Amino acid sequence: MRRSDTPPAVGGSSLLVIFIVLCLTVFALLSLSSVQADGRLSTASAEAVRAYYAADCEAEGILAKLRQGTMPEGVKKQGDSYKYECEISEVQKLVVEAEVSGEEYRILRWQAVSTTEWKEEDTLNLWDGAEE
Repeated sequence: MRRSDTPPAVGGSSLLVIFIVLCLTVFALLSLSSVQADGRLSTASAEAVRAYYAADCEAEGILAKLRQGTMPEGVKKQGDSYKYECEISEVQKLVVEAEVSGEEYRILRWQAVSTTEWKEEDTLNLWDGAEE
């Protein structure tokens, strides 16, 4: 066999090309998963904003009825102050408190409040350095 008949040495360059293709594939998959996560986050955010403004619109409607002199269902009166709630989601509500006298009104509270029960955690599982 002559020296010119030997195949060229392509082992190193082949490994480099395989490594580059593998890296590009991993980066493409990471980009795809990031886009999907961002899509889910933006959908959830848009739904939360839509729910808040639906509750806000309902609260404005109730306030308009109070200014017209009618007492909608679910409104509690204490003197000149009226208090009512509109559900935003399963875990949030919009709490409104307003003073109404005729067409004049003053908003005392217009706040989104969590409806979930807060549980205090008074213990922390800290490692004391001892082996278990």
